[in-house]
Amino acid sequence: MSRDVFSSDRARWSRRLRPVWAVLTVSGLALGSATPALARPAPAVPAARDAVVAGAPADRAGVEARLTRLARRLVAAGAPGVIVRVDDGRGRPIEIAEQAPWAAQDHRLDVGDEFRMGSNTKTMMATLVLQLVAEGRLGLDDPVERWLPGSVPNGGAITVRMLLNHTSGLFDYTGDSALRPAILGTDRHRWTSAELLALGTKHEPLFPPGTKWSYSNTNYAAVGALLEQVTGVSPADLLRDRIARPLGLRHTYLATDGGWRGRYVRGYEPDAAHMPPGVPAEFRTVAGVHHDGQVDVSGNDPSWGGSAGAVVSTAADWSRFYTALMSGRLLPAAQLAQLRTTVPMDPENPVDGPGYGLGVETVTTSCGTIWAHEGGITGYSSANYTDGTGGRTATVLVPTEFRYEFEADPKLAEADRALQTAVICTMFGKPVPTTATTAQSG
Repeated sequence: MSRDVFSSDRARWSRRLRPVWAVLTVSGLALGSATPALARPAPAVPAARDAVVAGAPADRAGVEARLTRLARRLVAAGAPGVIVRVDDGRGRPIEIAEQAPWAAQDHRLDVGDEFRMGSNTKTMMATLVLQLVAEGRLGLDDPVERWLPGSVPNGGAITVRMLLNHTSGLFDYTGDSALRPAILGTDRHRWTSAELLALGTKHEPLFPPGTKWSYSNTNYAAVGALLEQVTGVSPADLLRDRIARPLGLRHTYLATDGGWRGRYVRGYEPDAAHMPPGVPAEFRTVAGVHHDGQVDVSGNDPSWGGSAGAVVSTAADWSRFYTALMSGRLLPAAQLAQLRTTVPMDPENPVDGPGYGLGVETVTTSCGTIWAHEGGITGYSSANYTDGTGGRTATVLVPTEFRYEFEADPKLAEADRALQTAVICTMFGKPVPTTATTAQSG
């Protein structure tokens, strides 16, 4: 449920197409060498915000115009629309909403619209777990078997921490064909955490617990079941009571059906006749309202994402969440340090490569060190970024997913990379790398 490097099995639905670090590497935003190795704490967070380097764009109008051009280029490449929000911590955020004319017939896109955030959900779920750890109600090194007896094979060797940082070895439930009708919107069965967990754990593990890193939504299905077992309260209610209400996030909630609570973004996938050739045959027919070669999937039930990917939020709400999280408002210092303790994501670069903490990933780029997550759920692709203090935040929301998921539209991917790069550098008040600047006129 996030954009990541897709599985070699093209028909397997990973829900992750491209991690943050892959987007930045390809786009020309050079990676640094500060990401920690296995179970090594992240570098200390600086007390002050990064200084703006010489030559950085100081003209707000010019910066906003450049981001607008890149947003329009993404729409011209085939995106139904895009929402961009960048807060560099020095004044009013830049907010942009661009939309294809055919999509505007359904709904005029607004920066404040609710959006399905996909795997960004994991950051909130990890925060809930760490709050319970701080209260002494469970431990990160507790075996999963203690809380979910008989539900996870080899649960005595898998810890809560391994679920949160994707080192459990559990198979990703989104790779099971039984879930495909829900992904496509043709099956309205309402999936529970226990059912999603069972779907993933019926498959053989990928590797012994704690020996490797592999992104798996099954980990967070287990987290959802564990949260309910420990507290007796549903993940949706925990998120409401412990995160959304205290922070005043009026448009943030864990969806349990296809309904929305406020004005929302319409999400789309191409219809079968217009689906790019790279999308596998079994994913080419999506349920929803058809027009202009597209299918409006915003009425489909996202409950199959569960605690791994069913959160709805807005760009501004997510910015407030990231600020509260990284500044220590939501977690005590000890638990925030655990959240930032990472394991390597790239086996070919385990020391200097990107790292995954507890529900969040990090990478050092030429413009600054980001903490981030991305998300993808049918009709919705999202990327949220922050610095180490929460003083700077950025969001890019695109209401389509399949062409990203299956790497089926190179033109769209190129335009997306250029926009993501510019957004991150703008967040840090830094010049955009030449590669991305050149791309905007391509």
